[in-house]
Amino acid sequence: MKKFNLPSNHPSGKPNEERRQFMKNGLLLGSLAGTAGLGLLPGCEEEEGEDVAPPEDLMREHGALNRILLIYDTCRTHLSNGESFDVSALNNSAQIIRNFIEDYHEKLEENYLFPRFEKANVLTNLVATLRKQHKAGRDVTAQIIQLANTNSLSNEDNARRMIELLQSFNTMYRPHEAREDTVLFPALRKIISKNEFYSLGEDFEKKEHELFGQDGFESVVEKVADLEKKLGIYDLMQFTPQKL
Repeated sequence: MKKFNLPSNHPSGKPNEERRQFMKNGLLLGSLAGTAGLGLLPGCEEEEGEDVAPPEDLMREHGALNRILLIYDTCRTHLSNGESFDVSALNNSAQIIRNFIEDYHEKLEENYLFPRFEKANVLTNLVATLRKQHKAGRDVTAQIIQLANTNSLSNEDNARRMIELLQSFNTMYRPHEAREDTVLFPALRKIISKNEFYSLGEDFEKKEHELFGQDGFESVVEKVADLEKKLGIYDLMQFTPQKL
């Protein structure tokens, strides 16, 4: 690279000790700032594991629920069309609803969230409705599990009853979870302190690991994925609309 010489009378033509020191200090500060900034990058934290806020924890569990609602839709369509399908996928899905959604997820809401809203006198009408829907959902799930076997569904009346149960469950739970995600969960920060908010997250994580192991949520998602594969609805691309 060609080197350009400054004229001897140029202000920078002579060595300038102050200027060199200034540049040195600037490089040092820049280096320190860059090092400090590394601590802000995601994935660079020293702590293992993840901190999931209570609303996020509950919302991602709603994601698992939504995937089972799709399984219910698929089974209902097969029954309506008189098509054969793997009935065990339906039974196992209902068992996940009972064990993971009703006995765990909804219990968190009923034991940790709903009482706080009731105590603060905030969204009490919504909470009352959500409680009733939890109970109604458990009643429907019990009936689905009872009928979800090949022998029962070979009976026309039982098949018709199952169609009604799956329809009623999905019709209730889609608006139910949507209202929680958009109204109830966002309001949680407004009625409890910051410390209590993060303490709830720890309580949720502890309960999840206690009931489902260290990889509780992830293991449930894997089970749901296996059921989707059994029914041929795992490939997400199939739900993309073709050119209209």
